[in-house]
Amino acid sequence: MIKNIFDKQITDEIIHRIQQLQHTTQAKWGTMRVDQMLAHCNVTYKFTYESEQYQKPGAFKKFLLKTFVKKFVVNEEPYRRNGRTAPEFIMTESKDFEKEKAILISNILKTQQLGAAHFEGLDNFPLAK
Repeated sequence: MIKNIFDKQITDEIIHRIQQLQHTTQAKWGTMRVDQMLAHCNVTYKFTYESEQYQKPGAFKKFLLKTFVKKFVVNEEPYRRNGRTAPEFIMTESKDFEKEKAILISNILKTQQLGAAHFEGLDNFPLAK
């Protein structure tokens, strides 16, 4: 069963895991360094909380996202290793580890505090309804 970020106990568990990361933590799942992985995780929150900075997908791209991509991204199945990702999520440059870590923790706390009801029906993320 997928963990619910709106459950404070789950949020605390995830934040504890993030706090254990060090800039030298080795990748266990992919090829990104830990600073890049943190920035990668922050992209979804940027789409959600800073959506005015991003161009919404056109009708055709939105159709493709809803029809083919959403079922792989928004479900209870774990992601496959080495799966493809959208260009916005690819991190090739070095990032500020401590800054990205703090931003991710802040984003998770904000999401948990806003609660699930806040996000129901929102269409501010490219993979939303």
